[in-house]
Amino acid sequence: MVAVLKKSDSWHARLQLQYQLREQTTILSKRQHHGPLLVQRPFYPEAGVCHTYIIHPPGGVVGGDCLEINVQIGEQAHALLTTPASGKFYNSQARRSQLHQHLQVKENAKLEWLPQDNIFFEGSRSLLKTQVELAQGARFIGWDISCLGRPFSGMRFDSGHCEQQFMLTRQGLPLVVERTRLSADHAVLTENWGLSGYTVTGTLLATPADKQLVERLRTELASHQDFKFSVTLLNDILVCRFLGHHGEMARQHFEKAWRIIRPQVMGIEACAPRIWKT
Repeated sequence: MVAVLKKSDSWHARLQLQYQLREQTTILSKRQHHGPLLVQRPFYPEAGVCHTYIIHPPGGVVGGDCLEINVQIGEQAHALLTTPASGKFYNSQARRSQLHQHLQVKENAKLEWLPQDNIFFEGSRSLLKTQVELAQGARFIGWDISCLGRPFSGMRFDSGHCEQQFMLTRQGLPLVVERTRLSADHAVLTENWGLSGYTVTGTLLATPADKQLVERLRTELASHQDFKFSVTLLNDILVCRFLGHHGEMARQHFEKAWRIIRPQVMGIEACAPRIWKT
């Protein structure tokens, strides 16, 4: 028997984080949360950079749930944010679940937005909106990974849809604007103009970047028989795309790309969050 959630059973959660640079170290200067969305103490595995893990205790999102994340990186601060586990969007019972993410990076600040993948189960109906606002001199690396079902566990994505909206701006001017609707429609999942039979999609963005970085990534991270990987440059914005069958494979490939990208874009060597090793 499937339990039907009443409207009052839905989670409406908000998380607000602000970071500031103090004495050459970025601190989490403000955190407010409402509902089951929070962070624990920040970590400092490398000098000056604040690592933070965003936690959603229920472990999954269902129809009617709405999660809001607002992050502001103050001038010259540097923060890396990730999640300890995959996000899960469950059967929505005809009601849409939502995730809204608003990321502001102030003058000469740096943000690395590196969450785990999101898994969309059969019957889920989801809206994900992400807005990244960069000020003058701001630097950004971020990725998003979406998995339609878990086909290798016998859990296919035979019904439902996921709408994704993304906007990256610098000083108020739009640089990247994308809107994607992934549905269980057979053509969308199988045709070459769609997902070509793959069930995992990923996008990695980084700025500022140049042609030399693109060529290095193309040389060191080529496509494989199990997945497709591409690298392009839009003005000074690096765009990496992934199509495959495993969310973990997408994250591992993006991590390899991040280790190459970070020294040039952020000016420091890669230091992976400890949570990735657990």
